[in-house]
Amino acid sequence: MQGDVENVDVLIVGAGPVGLITAFQLAKFGGVSVRIVEKHAKSEQDSYGRAITLFPRTAEMLDQLGLADELLQHCFACRNTVTYNAEGEEVDGRGWSFMKHMKDTTFDFSLVLRQKFQEEIFRNALRQHDVHVSAPIELITASVDTNIPTGNHKVTAVLLNHRSGATEIVKCKYLIGCDGGRSSVRRIFNITFEGSISEDKWVRIDGQVKTNLPKPRSYCSIESPTHGNVLWAALDHGSTRIGYAFTADRANGYEEFDEAAAVKEAIAAVKPFQLEFEHVDWWTIYTVGQRIAKSFFVEGCIFLAGDACHTHSSAAAQGMNTGIHDAVNLAWKLSLVLRRYARPDLLETYHMERFQNIAKLIEYDKDISQLMSNHLPEKWRNDPDADVNVILAKILEEVGTFTSGLGISYEVRKDNPINVEGPFCGNHSLVKPGMRGPDITLLRPGTFEPTRLIRELPNTSRFSVLIFAAERQPPIPKVLYDDITCSLALERPVLMSHLRFVTILPKPMSSPYEVLGCEPIGRAYFDEKDGAAYRRYGIESPRGAIVVLRPDGWIGTMIELGDRAAWELESYFDKILLYRSV
Repeated sequence: MQGDVENVDVLIVGAGPVGLITAFQLAKFGGVSVRIVEKHAKSEQDSYGRAITLFPRTAEMLDQLGLADELLQHCFACRNTVTYNAEGEEVDGRGWSFMKHMKDTTFDFSLVLRQKFQEEIFRNALRQHDVHVSAPIELITASVDTNIPTGNHKVTAVLLNHRSGATEIVKCKYLIGCDGGRSSVRRIFNITFEGSISEDKWVRIDGQVKTNLPKPRSYCSIESPTHGNVLWAALDHGSTRIGYAFTADRANGYEEFDEAAAVKEAIAAVKPFQLEFEHVDWWTIYTVGQRIAKSFFVEGCIFLAGDACHTHSSAAAQGMNTGIHDAVNLAWKLSLVLRRYARPDLLETYHMERFQNIAKLIEYDKDISQLMSNHLPEKWRNDPDADVNVILAKILEEVGTFTSGLGISYEVRKDNPINVEGPFCGNHSLVKPGMRGPDITLLRPGTFEPTRLIRELPNTSRFSVLIFAAERQPPIPKVLYDDITCSLALERPVLMSHLRFVTILPKPMSSPYEVLGCEPIGRAYFDEKDGAAYRRYGIESPRGAIVVLRPDGWIGTMIELGDRAAWELESYFDKILLYRSV
């Protein structure tokens, strides 16, 4: 039986972490109607397994969305990593040792919390905005009416309620597939999923354990000659995950590989250490492979995010991290376009930016997954007898900042208006457009109480304009001050409503006014006495500078602090934002 037609701005298919965080942002930013559906009832998905690790940059983005505090209440904050060779001896510089170098962030650890608990937190946050997951509801088919202009309800989706047996029609402006590796959205719109599946299989098993492993509450690897590079990961609530390669020898030893077999092989995998499972929460066996969708954005109104547009092994623990990066990159852009505050072509930058980074991940994941299965990479042309563990350590170290997310950047390109090489003569070896904006420590006026930049810049879909005042007179050129506080405020109020101004002063003083001789532009903060914030952004305090941060925390452009700065700001935003709602 078919019910009435529902109209929404955005229909999200799939209520895993990626779908939930996408829906949460759109609801939080406001002015957009959202429907999110999931074909499985929650009880069917209520297993303990799946993804577990959030790396620093992901945690920073969730912090800007107000989600990190609750995650920190429940997670296991893993700061320790260790590698053991086949004899049980500790080996430096191998395995997950790159985790020891995840600095330049408050989140200098791996936030370990199983997906079950993360989803619960995200669902609760979504409910605060009166958006609820509809389940068990499956997308049966969808189509795009090309005669309807983009930005209108041109997508028609047919949904099946598995509980009632009824179908319903939803018309939406944009459809987002967050529905996993077997994505219905990807299939319906014939989006090519390029890549391959290997012959390698891995087992993952979670539970409460007893062991004589010297450092059990860590991110650990054990270089097993029979089970590959074995993962030992301390989990939330005192549990542990063990992962190992399911080789042909293992497979041939069992008529049926069940939970008992998974436990038995886990015990063998961690030798020479002892292991006993008190109980098993979850286990799985899966085939390792890497695939990427040809496009993450088609028809001008269909998006893919997370596993729906890229799948890879769990070798570098990137699955949930990349999906959340997708969600955060997409949501602010889509929100601004739907509210008609940004140009529609802004949406093209989603595929442009995310595809580039996922393609990079896919390439190094192929090598890492093969090495973790005790194979040399397919492209290996050096010593055929090389130690796979040594090569693995080298690759993991090389891509360490990418894995942590702190080194992920977006290219400066002529066809991408949000990353622009502005007129800034500072130290580009430290930061530049397209790079993450470092989370510097600032001091609040009066109390000199320290705070973090990210905490002061919540992601509300607004751009942030950081004015690093000069250590000279005047600290902010009068022309610039007047242009921002008078001309722009009066002539372009809609533009100003989408900008957040912050004035940063080079050293602590009695008040911002004492330094500036006038009121600060936006909220004001002091740098610490040693000038660490200015140095981290590559800014000379005598000269100052302006840094524009995108809503997602990446640097959009950097501008010299001079009389033309307001004009440069206008030129940057002219290519992105609309100055009136239409």
